[in-house]
This record gives sequence, structure tokens and C-alpha cells, in this order.
Amino acid sequence: MLSIHAYRDAFVSHLEQHIVTREPVNLYNPMNYILGLGGKRLRPVLTLMTADIFGNDYKKAMNAAMAIEIFHNFSLIHDDIMDDAPLRRGKETVHEKWDLNTGILSGDVMLIVAYQFFERYDPEVFHKLAKLFSKTAIEVCEGQQYDIDFETRDDVTIDEYLKMITYKTAVLVGAAMEMGAIVTHADENDAKAIYDFGMNLGIAFQIKDDYLDAFGDPKSFGKQIGGDIIENKKTFLYLKTIEELGNDEAEQLLHLYAIAPADPSAKIQTVKELMASSGAVDATLKAIENYTKKALDILNGLNISAEKKETLVSFANILMGREV
Repeated sequence: MLSIHAYRDAFVSHLEQHIVTREPVNLYNPMNYILGLGGKRLRPVLTLMTADIFGNDYKKAMNAAMAIEIFHNFSLIHDDIMDDAPLRRGKETVHEKWDLNTGILSGDVMLIVAYQFFERYDPEVFHKLAKLFSKTAIEVCEGQQYDIDFETRDDVTIDEYLKMITYKTAVLVGAAMEMGAIVTHADENDAKAIYDFGMNLGIAFQIKDDYLDAFGDPKSFGKQIGGDIIENKKTFLYLKTIEELGNDEAEQLLHLYAIAPADPSAKIQTVKELMASSGAVDATLKAIENYTKKALDILNGLNISAEKKETLVSFANILMGREV
């Protein structure tokens, strides 16, 4: 087993060696551009790590890891277009650097290129990977649509929100891990269990992201604190606050989420005070703990060594204890 940093370095080295340099350049250069913007590379790292856990050879999973990372970045290009976002990881978004049509088309070709990496496996593995990938890709799109729908609704429930983040974020984490199991011919029950481990960890990860957006350290979080509040996003933390507040304070929060002041600092402060006083902050931290525990409990049934189980426990603890 390698360290997380070692898996990441191995993946980035492989990625750099497989950069597509083809005509027309305005189709492929945007793909290379977003893939070169960096990031934590969480999903491909999980694919490689899982391959080592079940088969002791992470290199067998490198093409699956490439597919996962290319798909993830394809979704970011299209998300940025839908959000009209000017920046991604501190750099111009693809549609800003080129144009809207180029962003759409380059995103489209990335989805196809992702599938092509599965063609490098034997037919049985290819079939399993492609089936899982198709299911996951559809769910990610469904999650994105739920997220868009929620922007204009004031009656979103916590259960609906959990379904949205499961589809939009967590299923890709689960799929990344199951693919590592598939390429190493792991037992089918183990492959499904590691998917569930990743999915539950992905839910905890997203709820933690909601929490850090409001209450994280701005120096380590890497994003503006209160960004979700400024954008009136209906996060787990917000929905739990609405659920716990009395009628008058709930009306106050609803009003705050209906305005966009030029200086949002007072709005952010008031919303955070309501989140804390309602008990929603404690409830959110408890939800993170519960989903993390749910993930870790799955490890008990895996047919792997205690040492490898401990590797997954350590990874979960690092991820959930993150400040970024």
C-alpha cells in the first residue's frame, strides 16, 4: 500500500503522459487545460487505493482512474457553464477562456474519451466497468438537475437534499472505489460493499463541505467563508436550521435567503448565528459522524486483512478531519 500522496503522484504522472494532442486544437486544448488545473484527485486516488486493497497492484486500475477523473472534470466544465462561474481552482473556467460553445463541445468529447479508457480492459471487465459508469453518469446528471430545481423551491426537505448529494457527489466516490475492485477481480460482494463504503463517505464529505463553507477556517478552507449563504444555497445546514427554528426566526431566515445585499457580511453573520442557536450546527456535525460511522461499519464485512481495513479507516479519518 502507498500513501495518498504517492497514489496521487503516480496518477498525475500517468495523466501527464496521456494528454491528448489532436486536431482540432480548440476541441482538445480545453480538455487538457481543465485536467491540468490540479485539484485533490480524490476519486482516481480511491480507484488506485482500492485496486491495491483487493489485488495488490494499483497499476491495473490506472485506466479506470483516468476515466473517473476525466468524467469528473467533464461534469465541472458543464457545471461551470450552468453556474456562469468565472473561475475554477483560481483560474478562468473553460467557457470564459474560450467560449460557451467550445465549453459544451469539449465537455461532450471528454465524456466519450472517458469511456474509451475502459476499452483497454478485457471484455468481461469492460462490460462491468461500462455498466457501472453508465449508471453513475446518469445519476450524477439527475443529481445536478435536482440541485437546479432546488434553487427555485422553498419546500426542499432534508431527505430530498440527501438524495441530491448522493447522486451528484457520493455515487461517483462509490463508483471510483468499486472500479478499483472490479479491475482486480474482487469478490462481487466485496465490490458492492466497497461501493457502499465510498458512497456513505461521499455523503459525509459533502455535508462536511456544507459545514466548512459556513464555519471553516478561511485560511485552510480555500474558498470564501459564507459562499453558500451568499448564493442562498439550501444546504443540509440551512435545511436543518429551518427545521429547528421557531416560526418567527424561520421567517427571518427565509427573508435573508430571498435577498442579495451588496455587502453580504451582516447577512452571513446573522445566518450563522441562527444556525448555531437553533442547534443545527451540532445536528450537522452529528450527521457527518453518523455517515462516517456507517461507512466504517461496512468494513467489518469485507474479506480483506485487518491491515488493509485500517488503511481505509485512516483514509476516512483524514478525509473527515480535513480543513480543505
